[in-house]
Amino acid sequence: MTLLFLAAMQSAGHLRVNVSGSMEYQASQEKIVFCILSVGLCCTFLYVNCVLLYTLRTKPVFCETSRYILLFNLLFADTAYLVTSLLLYILAACRLRLNVYVCGLLTSIGVLEDIISPVTLTVMSIERYVAVCFPMRHADLATVRNTGAAIAVVWTFSAGNVVMRVLILVGWKNNLDLNVEMKDFCSKEAMFLAPRSSQVDKAFSVFLFAFGGLVTILSYIGVTLVARSASTDKTSASKAGKTVLLHLIQLVLILISTVYSSILLNFATVDRITLIRIYNIFFVCLNIFPRCLSALIYGLRDKIIRPVLLKRLCGNLSCLAPT
Repeated sequence: MTLLFLAAMQSAGHLRVNVSGSMEYQASQEKIVFCILSVGLCCTFLYVNCVLLYTLRTKPVFCETSRYILLFNLLFADTAYLVTSLLLYILAACRLRLNVYVCGLLTSIGVLEDIISPVTLTVMSIERYVAVCFPMRHADLATVRNTGAAIAVVWTFSAGNVVMRVLILVGWKNNLDLNVEMKDFCSKEAMFLAPRSSQVDKAFSVFLFAFGGLVTILSYIGVTLVARSASTDKTSASKAGKTVLLHLIQLVLILISTVYSSILLNFATVDRITLIRIYNIFFVCLNIFPRCLSALIYGLRDKIIRPVLLKRLCGNLSCLAPT
């Protein structure tokens, strides 16, 4: 009887090992599939963004028009953010740890690029509002010089938040050694651990969401009211209204992506496999997708950009431009 009991226990142990090994193997396969899909999708949109960036430097009209200059700045920030996010994602997937200095540099660049996009979208909504509601003054206000000054303000404002985070981190850890390897994978959450940094991040996100959302909504209302007026070009005004509305959707998605780490904390009690699935879904929907809307909004809807972009994307293949 004792021998039978020991044999049964040994069989049960082998069964648990086999089941556990099978689950780990399945989780590893699923992780590889998620990584391939995420990286492949990200690289595809990176290619489209890079082609559009190059396209915006091929004609004088793109370099001398305010909306295209702002679009170039938005695309540049989005593309750089995609590269940084993809790099951090691959490092985490490969279980590679960095020292504090390298991780701090990467995360600071990512935070800077993350802030530039919603602020630029807000400025672009204002530009569309001025173009539709004040067409006679648009040429005087939306000059190349004024647009460059607006972009400089956007970068300065965004850099200020990054500097504030770094100062809080240095003040929180006076004896911070930049050459020490991090205990966890490199991420914004692992780098900026100071409680005050989290509070500043939340306050800044709320301010950015409220200010950007309010300005964009007011711009949309103004453009919509003008579109209903009989004395204006309804087609152009209606198209501008749709563009501003798309900016608002993109703005909401980007601002949600800035706090998606806080959303992930609500799923911290679930098992690791489910958490990885949720993280990958968030990475695609909140990190990649909002950064690719600019190419779709302007690249396919703009009559000047569309034929040039499709020609460069398709190469020698015959592409039919959508009407």
